[in-house]
Amino acid sequence: MAKAVNVILQKDLTHLGKGGEVVKVSPGYARNYLVPQGLALPASEGNVRRFEHLKRIASERAAKTRSEATDIAARLSAVEIVITARTGSEGRLIGYITTKDIAAALTSKGFAIDRKKLDAKPIRSSGTYEITAKLAPEVHAVFKVTVHPDGGPPTAS
Repeated sequence: MAKAVNVILQKDLTHLGKGGEVVKVSPGYARNYLVPQGLALPASEGNVRRFEHLKRIASERAAKTRSEATDIAARLSAVEIVITARTGSEGRLIGYITTKDIAAALTSKGFAIDRKKLDAKPIRSSGTYEITAKLAPEVHAVFKVTVHPDGGPPTAS
């Protein structure tokens, strides 16, 4: 019976563990599946040091991204976007206000936020709506979008 070998998991595997963990597996499983598929590395001293270094760099990068996203979220929460759209009878919009339109309005205000990070359904009538922007995994900003009917109150930039 062969001894178990230690490997460093590159990705989360439900039956073994999370990425970055050192786990014991059978030598055949490591040699024939985990290493060739790029799911694990042999847990040599050099690989462990290199992986720890990469994890430290990734955590520093994530902290920097989180702090930048927090700053943007604070500024974005104070912004109110005003969009003027054509309306038909009963005050309903002709067409929709989508995340693409909201992202364009944010860009004109100086915020470069991808429309895929905006959590909003298409707006179909005039009024004020709260939109959530997902800036980082744990950082969200909520801002207001006001839709005026065409010929409604003047828009303030």
